[in-house]
Amino acid sequence: MEQASQLNKFTCLPYRQEVELQHVEHPAGFSTLRIRIREIKRFTIFDIDEQTAMQWGKALVGWAEAQQLKQGEAK
Repeated sequence: MEQASQLNKFTCLPYRQEVELQHVEHPAGFSTLRIRIREIKRFTIFDIDEQTAMQWGKALVGWAEAQQLKQGEAK
């Protein structure tokens, strides 16, 4: 049976989706990052490998940095 341990849990604004990140150890000897997104009663669950997590993470950081730059220019 797989073993999951919580890494982080937070609420996203403005629509209040709950996001939970878990490290999952699979019996076959590999691990994944599980991303659980709850929107009211609906759940979306992704199990991704480290390459996908890296690509997704870089895209998220790149977008956030661009937004901060735009906000800084507007001030």
